[in-house]
This record gives sequence, C-alpha cells and structure tokens, in this order.
Amino acid sequence: MRILVSTTAGPGHFGPVVPFARACLEAGHDVLVAAPRSFSDTVGSAGFTHAPFDDVPEEVMGAVFGRLPGLPRHEANSIVLGEVFGRLDAQAALVGVSETVAAWAPDVILREPCELASWAAAVAAGIPQVVVRIGIAAMDVEMTAAWLDPLDELRALAGIDPGAGPPPTQGDLTLSLVPPAFDNGPAAGAPPGSPTVHRHRDGSPAAAAVLPDGMADSDAPLVYVTFGSVAGGLGPFAAIYPAVVEALAGRAEQVLLTCGKALDPASLEPLPRNVRAVSWWPQRDVLPAAAAVIGHGGFGTTLGALTAGVPQLVVPLFSSDQFLNAARVAETGVGLRIGSGLDGVDDLPAALDTLLGEPSYSDTAATMAADAAALADVAAAVEVVEDLAGRGLSRRRGSRGAGR
Repeated sequence: MRILVSTTAGPGHFGPVVPFARACLEAGHDVLVAAPRSFSDTVGSAGFTHAPFDDVPEEVMGAVFGRLPGLPRHEANSIVLGEVFGRLDAQAALVGVSETVAAWAPDVILREPCELASWAAAVAAGIPQVVVRIGIAAMDVEMTAAWLDPLDELRALAGIDPGAGPPPTQGDLTLSLVPPAFDNGPAAGAPPGSPTVHRHRDGSPAAAAVLPDGMADSDAPLVYVTFGSVAGGLGPFAAIYPAVVEALAGRAEQVLLTCGKALDPASLEPLPRNVRAVSWWPQRDVLPAAAAVIGHGGFGTTLGALTAGVPQLVVPLFSSDQFLNAARVAETGVGLRIGSGLDGVDDLPAALDTLLGEPSYSDTAATMAADAAALADVAAAVEVVEDLAGRGLSRRRGSRGAGR
C-alpha cells in the first residue's frame, strides 16, 4: 500500500501524524511525506522520504503575520486559519501536491487537517483520505467556519465540483491521540453527525526520566516549563520567558525551562539557582520526573502531560487551540488555566502552590493517563487505514471498468 502523508511546515501539525505514519511504515507499507521545501530537515530527521512542494513566498507570509500583533486575538486567529492555512498555504501547495499524487499514485492520503491542498488533490483523484487531529474536537468548528470561502476557491482551482469532498477536518476516516475523557464534554463542540473517531495511544510513557546533568540528583520537585517551538521568535510573546524565570526564582522546586531554537537560553542569564534553561530537551525524558508542567496549551505539551499523568498550568499565548486546550484542562480538573500571556505570569506562583498542594489535580491527571494508556496502540490504526485504502481502490477500479 502506498500512503502519502501531507503536512504544513509546523512541528505541532506534523508531530501528531508521525506515530501513525511510522506505524504504517513499520507494517511494510510505502510512506512518502509531502511537505513544504522549508520543512525538509524535519521530515528527514523523522525518518521519512520527502516530496517537497512550494512554500508561500516569505515576503507574502511576512506581510500577513506583520498585521497580527495589533489585532484582537479572535481576528488574528481568523486570519491565520482562513488566510494562511485556507488560502496562501493551500494554493501554494496545490500544484506540487497534485503532481505528487499523479506521479506516485497513492492508495490513501494521511493528512493533518490544515494541509488543504492534499484534501483537494484527494477529492479530485478519488483517493480516500485519513485525517489525524492536531487538537480537540472543538478546533473542527473553528476551522470549518474559517474555511468556507477558501475551500470554494480551492475547489475551483482544483477543478472540483462545488460542495464536493468530505469535511477537511474529518476526511473519510478520523484518527486522534486525544483521550476521550479530555475530548468529550461541553467544550468538545463536535458538529452533530460527526463520524466515529478512532483513538489511539503513541506507545507507552517513558518508565524513567533522563534529565540535564545535576538535575536528577536533586530531591526538590521538578517543574517542567515549555512554551513550544515558536513563541521565542514571536516578538511580544518572547517576553514571557524572562517573566516566568523571575516569577519562579527562589522557589523550592527545581525548574527546567525549554526555550526553543528561536530564543538563546543565554539571553536569560543570570539565572536563579533553581532554574535551568536549555534550547530543547526531549519531553518524553522529562515527564516521568515532573511534578507539574507549565505550558501554553500547545497540543504536544498538553497531550504529553495528559498521557504522563502530570498536572499542568496553562498560560495560553496566541492561537485558538491553546485557549481551547486551556479551558479543557480546567474543566476536566487535570490542571489550571491562568490568565493569558504576560497577564497570567503574576498569578503563576500562587497557582503552582495550588496545583502542587491540592491532591485532586494529580489524582485526576493520573486517572486521565490511565484512560489514555487503555487505548489501542497506534499500530492498531494500520488495519483501519488498510481497509479504507482497499475500499477506495475497489471503487476506483469499478469506476474505470464502468467507463470502458
């Protein structure tokens, strides 16, 4: 079976797809990853062959993102979802993705929901598509609303009939790494009639921690702080790093802060004795030792804490999914949401005292982790992908036969 994976150039978008793509590869299937040229190193380091397509020109994307800091959050998010993902990314990628589909003839396309060119190419070629969610179900609602007009434009460019194709957020089959107890409930916002979501776990949490030199020798509780891979390079949001260092200075806990490649940890020096700052450290290696996680509500951080059973404090910064995840963390009792961006940092010490001092948070987080551990491994998803691809292949063969 040939499986074409498609993603935009974002680690938070590609990351949830990787376990499923790797499971298919390990099952003996051919896997090719279509992604922007700028994402080549990330695709290669994950162990996949890259089929590049065009990036949006830097000057075009820069002009769009340059408008965002002065806009209200909801307006800025609407621009990112609608203008960036819905129009610019999708239209820049359409020719390259369509050429890859025509040349490689995949049996199924495995995609993250924001890479819309692969959705259009799949619909045009009659190829079944599998969507791997990159967040909770409530994101489907926001993305669907933002893409109404851009999808009409994309259909026209791809030669697709108006209204054709499955919902881009669901595809013909939907996979998710989110435990059902976290995804369901008042904040889930799944549209009526949504298809069954096949939920899986990405292996098992690490049994033991691997920490920077000297940190494993401390008896102090460990607080893991991360705001993802891009916040350090986003102008006003980079200020949260020194603010958090100041807020946590001198506490009884030891703090491991990851800054991402966009911010030099040395820029935070001199650091308090209880704080260690690094560009990056494998989250999987930290979580077994962590007493608490402080993050921005990004999918990778939120899901990692959930599956490891670590209570979390969420300070959402900029995108819709961060605020949705933060609300869900608070609603389910696995942690607390505090403020928004820099406005939330003043509340951080008191909130951390509450999180560490009230056993209900760690107890609820442990229960959520047990629910996640009870899900089938991602390897089990290969069979449902194979079944979908087989049904799609039969349909295409039948269609060709009927036309003879």
